[in-house]
Amino acid sequence: MPEKPLDFRAPPPSPIASGRRSCVTNDDVLSDFLEHSLRVPDLILPDKVFPKQKFIESPPTVDFRLLESRESDSVSKILDSVPRIGCFQLVNYGIPVEVIRSALAAAIGIFKVPREKRAAVTRSPERPYGFEEVHGEDESELSEEFVWCRGGGLKLEMEGVWPIGYSNFSEKMENLLSDIEKIAEKILLVFRKSSWVYEDERSHGEEQVGPMCYVYKHGQNVSGEERKSSLRYDVIRMLIRGIDYSHALCLHVCDGSSEFHVYSKKGWVSFCPDKDALVITVGDQIQALSGGQYKHVMGRPIYKDEKEEWISMAFLYSATSATSSNSDWSKLDKGKTISVGQQAIVAVLVTLVYQFLAYVYSKF
Repeated sequence: MPEKPLDFRAPPPSPIASGRRSCVTNDDVLSDFLEHSLRVPDLILPDKVFPKQKFIESPPTVDFRLLESRESDSVSKILDSVPRIGCFQLVNYGIPVEVIRSALAAAIGIFKVPREKRAAVTRSPERPYGFEEVHGEDESELSEEFVWCRGGGLKLEMEGVWPIGYSNFSEKMENLLSDIEKIAEKILLVFRKSSWVYEDERSHGEEQVGPMCYVYKHGQNVSGEERKSSLRYDVIRMLIRGIDYSHALCLHVCDGSSEFHVYSKKGWVSFCPDKDALVITVGDQIQALSGGQYKHVMGRPIYKDEKEEWISMAFLYSATSATSSNSDWSKLDKGKTISVGQQAIVAVLVTLVYQFLAYVYSKF
């Protein structure tokens, strides 16, 4: 009998809805799925990651005229305040109000330079001075930043984009910086006379480019929500990026500020500074020289007056900056210390004198 062929019939197709309606229905389901799957969730940083702002009493106010007085507690105030919050306030520091105000007024012109011209003097790894680069399409900043320093390079470049006003601004900054350096030198002496074991300051930090000043323009007509968002952005930016230049002290000229914020890895504190006071914060060099006893912090003044435009300045002073000022850092303790080489020479001379006297005594 002939063999029956095998039956290879395929199973019937799965039932589906009518063609046109099926396409529309499936597209809606797929679109809804993709919309929910690709949506980026809103992330809220916990308090342990994003530091909370803490309001504190104003740090001690130190009278600069009494720093060298044995009857004053000015030195103890500094050495007590710095480990706790990393800063203190200084009054009666001897800089005429007119010198400060004239420099602040001249600085307003810096931020009137058109955006297209600022590109020629924008900061970079090769250019440590100039305007801060603006990121994004929105160029309306709540605050703007310019880094000023001594040197012919910045002067030549800025006179090319701001030929009328830069020479006047630079001259006023030079006058103010000379007074700031004298103050910083005396403050550094306070730390040198503390119980630290000092090493060669030039071995710490990055290569120095001399005294520098961060000039900030604080925006006006800023809503409370915008200011709050800007503050949180500043905290993250400063904690991640830190400060660009190694320094021992930062002297903040911030008269008229509503608050002063101090940022560190330990937290974020704020206080109301005294009128006409300089706020002095500790830099990374002092942290290194103190073996971590005094922590590096970053400070920023906050202005809440929406009707007025404010300028603040932050002068970075390095332990090596004294070499370019009236007093060399290596001469600050001249006559108080004897080098190892000098001690060796004295020891050899004493030995020779002793041998000579012993020889003379034995003969007679």
